[in-house]
Amino acid sequence: MEHPKRSIVKAVTWRLTGYIITVAAVYLYSKNMRESVVAVASADAVKMFLYYYHERVWNKVKFGRLKKEDYQI
Repeated sequence: MEHPKRSIVKAVTWRLTGYIITVAAVYLYSKNMRESVVAVASADAVKMFLYYYHERVWNKVKFGRLKKEDYQI
């Protein structure tokens, strides 16, 4: 189980990485930096919140998790 703060940091760093790559791609297409930044920033704001909730839901899903073994001496 992850703490919600960890999910927030993961969401922010993931979107920053995607933001930089997408701004570069849109700029190569449009040759307009302001347009590229505005378009990507608005889309990424929505994506960041969706990713956070996606992570929180997956923390509740047991699929694919290994069961912790009981500690024995």
